[in-house]
Amino acid sequence: MKKQVLFRSILLLAILLLLIYLYLIFSGIHEPSGPFLIGFMVFLGIAFSINKKLKGYTYTIMIFCSATIALYFPLPFISYKGYALSQLITPLIQFIMFGMGTAMSVKDFIQIGKNPKGVFIGLVCQLSLMPLSGWAIAHFSGLPVEIAAGIILVGCSPSGVASNVISYLAKANLALSITITALSTLLAPFATPFLMKWLAGSMIEINVGVMMWSIVKMVIIPIGAGLLINHLFRNKIAFLQKVMPTLSMAVVAIVIVLITASGRDNLLDIGFILLGLVLLHNIAGYLLGYTASKTLGLDERDSRTIALEVGLQNGGMAGALAKEMGKLATLGLAPAVFSIIMNISGSILASYWHKNEPK
Repeated sequence: MKKQVLFRSILLLAILLLLIYLYLIFSGIHEPSGPFLIGFMVFLGIAFSINKKLKGYTYTIMIFCSATIALYFPLPFISYKGYALSQLITPLIQFIMFGMGTAMSVKDFIQIGKNPKGVFIGLVCQLSLMPLSGWAIAHFSGLPVEIAAGIILVGCSPSGVASNVISYLAKANLALSITITALSTLLAPFATPFLMKWLAGSMIEINVGVMMWSIVKMVIIPIGAGLLINHLFRNKIAFLQKVMPTLSMAVVAIVIVLITASGRDNLLDIGFILLGLVLLHNIAGYLLGYTASKTLGLDERDSRTIALEVGLQNGGMAGALAKEMGKLATLGLAPAVFSIIMNISGSILASYWHKNEPK
C-alpha cells in the first residue's frame, strides 16, 4: 500500500514537471525548459522502478533521459580540463564486453549443439538482413554521406546485451539469445569490417585491417579476459556477475550521452529525419527476423528470439567504432539514436510478448 502511494506521488510530480515543460515550450521559452523535461524523465523512471508492472521500462526511460541531458547540456560531456571525454567510449565498451565475458562459460556454447538450426538461422539473419536493410535505407535517405553510412554501420554490428535483457523480459528463448549474441560478437572482427567495406566502401573510407583490430581490442580481448576470470574464480565472482548487467546498462547510457553530446549540432539539424529512418531500420529488423524464422520452420518462441536478436544491435560498439575512425559526430549519430529507439521499441514489444506467451 505504501509503495502504491509513493508510486502515485512520484508519478504526479513527474506529470507536473512535464506540464511545466510543455507550457514553457508553447510559450516560446525554450532555454529554461530542459531541466523540467529531464526532471520529468528522472521521476518517471523512479516511479516505474517502484511499480512491478512498469519496472521493465525503467532502463528505457534512463536511456531516453541520458540523451536528453546531452542535447540540452552538451558541454560538460565534450571535454574536461582539455581532455576529450569521447576518449572514454572505447574503454567503456571494453568494460561492457568484459562483463559479458564474466557471465559466459563453455556451457553457453554447448547450446549450439542443442539448437543448431535456431543458432544458424539467427546468425544468417543477423549477418544479412540488418546490413542489407541498412544499406537500402541509407542509400535512399538523402542524408549527408557520413551520417547515412552510420545506419549501415549499425546494421553491420552484432547484437548486444540489450537483446538478451529484452529476450528475458519477453519470455523468449534466452539461451538461444545469449548464444547468438556471443557468436555474432565473436564473428564481428571479421564480419563487420568486410560488410562495411562491401556496403559502405563507396560512401566512406573503410580500412578493413584497422577496423578488425579495433573490434578485437574492443570486444574479443575483454570478452576473453571475462571468460578467463569466470573460469578461474567461478565461485568467487557471484557478486560481480549479479551487478554487471546493471552496471553495463548504466555504462551504455554514459556512452549514449558522450556520442549525443559530440554530434549534438548535426543531430538537431537532421534529428527527426534520422530518428524516422532509424526506427524504420529497427522495425524492419524485427519483422524480417521474425518472418524469416517462421518461414524456415522455427517455432514461435525461437522466432521471437531471432526477431529481437536481429532488431536489437550493439549501438554502443558501433558508436565506439565511429569514434575510432574519427567520425563520432557524423558516423556515430545513427548508433546513438538507434540505441535509444531500440530500447523503447524493444521494451514495448517485450511487454506485448510477455503478456501473450506462445502456446
